[in-house]
Amino acid sequence: MTKTPDPAEVHAAATAVADWIRAGDPDAGVPRPSRGALADAVRLTARALAADAPGKSVEVRVPPFVAVQCVEGLRHTRGTPPNVVECDPHSWLRLACGLVTLDELRGCPGIEVSGTRAHEITRWLPVLHLPRAGE
Repeated sequence: MTKTPDPAEVHAAATAVADWIRAGDPDAGVPRPSRGALADAVRLTARALAADAPGKSVEVRVPPFVAVQCVEGLRHTRGTPPNVVECDPHSWLRLACGLVTLDELRGCPGIEVSGTRAHEITRWLPVLHLPRAGE
């Protein structure tokens, strides 16, 4: 079982890469964070979601950094899970910080939302609120 992340650590990790998270295009204008800073923000926000929504019916994947299972319900045990949300790190952090919704990400390149229960993670999002630039 994964330890529940300290909310202050989650906030600090996201704040450390906040300018990059806020950027609409992760490759333009704002330098990409270090791999370590990015990994911390992704892992801590995903683990915070899993702690808030315990269970094993939905798998949230953010390659190459983390995969967590969350949301109560029928447990997945082998093979590809039926309910998956997979995002690139930038999209995940924008979602986890309340800058986009899962519906806004559907259909974007690198985003996979599959299964009848995958959308249920929206009940626990955002994991933290990152104000938009100028707020």
